[in-house]
Amino acid sequence: MRGTAYRDAACYVLCRDDAGSEPIWVGTPPGVDEHSSIESLNRREGQGVNLETASQFEDRAVRRESGLIDRFGRRITYVRLSVTDRCDLRCVYCMSEKMTFLPRSQLLTLEEMARLGTCFGELGVTKLRITGGEPLVRPNVIWLFERLGELPGIRDLTLTTNATQLDRYAQGLKDAGVTRINISLDTLDPERFRKITRVGQIEKTLGGLDAALRAGFRRIKLNTVVLKNRNHDEVADLVRFAVERGIDISFIEEMPLGVIGDHDRAEAYYSSDAIRRDLEEHFELLPTIEGTGGPSKYFRVAGEETRVGFISPHSHNFCGDCNRVRVTAEGRLLLCLGQEHSADLRRALRANPTDDDRVKKAIVAAMDIKPRGHDFDLQAKPIIFRHMNMTGGKG
Repeated sequence: MRGTAYRDAACYVLCRDDAGSEPIWVGTPPGVDEHSSIESLNRREGQGVNLETASQFEDRAVRRESGLIDRFGRRITYVRLSVTDRCDLRCVYCMSEKMTFLPRSQLLTLEEMARLGTCFGELGVTKLRITGGEPLVRPNVIWLFERLGELPGIRDLTLTTNATQLDRYAQGLKDAGVTRINISLDTLDPERFRKITRVGQIEKTLGGLDAALRAGFRRIKLNTVVLKNRNHDEVADLVRFAVERGIDISFIEEMPLGVIGDHDRAEAYYSSDAIRRDLEEHFELLPTIEGTGGPSKYFRVAGEETRVGFISPHSHNFCGDCNRVRVTAEGRLLLCLGQEHSADLRRALRANPTDDDRVKKAIVAAMDIKPRGHDFDLQAKPIIFRHMNMTGGKG
């Protein structure tokens, strides 16, 4: 029997296989024992729990036999897997300066992450992006890249990084099967870089970029979060920097995740439309239908190989064709960047150490709680209290 319980707009998924084994909750509802029967849950209906029948669940499951499809008909082919919440920088839009990180005991092991990669690949996912925090500060992380690079269904194994560790790891990542790398770079000015990152030295990031270029990845892209009066006047210089190196660049509107006391997001907001107007004073931007499976809308710089992308969660909402989910470092399957709908895959993994089928059932079941879209509002207090480093990167 399988079912889905809903309580106070948060969703929790119960799976039990046909052999009648003990059920597991993927995220136990408050006040409900993880081994509660469906009958006992039905008795809680007056308290806000509505449990669908097994036949209703099965009817929807049939629709997803060919892969992961949510209740709005969107096919999920892209997973962002965070391997750590830790980072060696403290970017002002990402986290508080004195961030408290998760105890290491709460993180998924690398072996559990490799298991999840296998499960997602068998469910039709073709693109895996490894994120953080800063993924390259996780000890022995190259082992994980090597395991994921061996998966037959994963055609695109990618990495988002601040590049401070790439001088050490770029060639190993390429050898492990990483196809593309996104590098966070918000400014070319050393002093601005230090202020935005609070602790960083731009030389380490630029050295990492050079190492990635030498390693010969299929594509390298810069990710730039544009902040008014901090770096918005550098967008043309950053495009020239990308053109000179034959790489791409995406400009990102800041996303309101977590409370950061010394940073006013509404004041710092600079829209993609404003960025594009600034760029068109210097470059001819040609529309292109090319994409990378993510939310960027791309233009090509006339006469060059460089593509310029815009990730615009506020000015041009991209939820309608969302094809991705995220897994946090502690094993939460986040169904939306800007909502808290999630399932606890760590519980599923550890309750079923040798049974990937039950883990896959939990993943499939969670597709029915993926929301239509986010509710980002720069004028309001953040409704999502997890910071970006807990969420799995920005691009």
